[in-house]
Amino acid sequence: MASTDPSIMELDNPVWSALNGPHSRLAEVNGRARRYPVEVSLFAGIDDLDDEQSWHDLSQMVGPDDTPVFIRREFRVAPGWEVILSGVGVQMLGDKVEGFRDPDVVDLNDDDVPQMLDLVARTEPGPFALRTIELGGYIGFKEEGKLIAMAGRRMNPLGWCEISAVCTDPDFRGRGMAGRLARTLVANINADGNKPFLHAAASNENAIRLYEAMGFELRTEMNFGVFKLL
Repeated sequence: MASTDPSIMELDNPVWSALNGPHSRLAEVNGRARRYPVEVSLFAGIDDLDDEQSWHDLSQMVGPDDTPVFIRREFRVAPGWEVILSGVGVQMLGDKVEGFRDPDVVDLNDDDVPQMLDLVARTEPGPFALRTIELGGYIGFKEEGKLIAMAGRRMNPLGWCEISAVCTDPDFRGRGMAGRLARTLVANINADGNKPFLHAAASNENAIRLYEAMGFELRTEMNFGVFKLL
């Protein structure tokens, strides 16, 4: 384990922790259930998977075509729900990573969203929606006005901040931009008084090797699940 910080347990259920803490400003709340607005993120959270009331509260927040997403150390659904996609990932901590701000990195804003959505569609780093930028801290590299690489912050459990959406245009790979963006985010996250962490698909060996080379350390496996109400 890379950290002895007592807040580490917040990362077992990071969506719930974020929506009850630093991201409460974005939370849609119904009783014991929380979720982000779908234009921001599909992630939803409850505290106790065995609590029937929590699942009932969540059911009142979703429509027939709604497919909320869980990411947590332990994952299962209650009767009346169906898992339509699941996977295993790894959670890595960057509290020992040396961060620095790359002078060529630019801050991204609402005007960049069309290019960000296009880059994500072509590289598939993970979900990214029209208002995901509201999670804050998105940065990138541009060449002649074209966005060629980007990364940002996603979930913000108490004491921690997730690095996410790290992607590079295929025509511009091999320049080390992903690592430079990640180190810039580490510096920015540390400056805000948080510690960086990230998730990667367990099958994405190249990404895991890159992050390990930077100093990120494996904490645990995490479960990803996309589910819907029957």
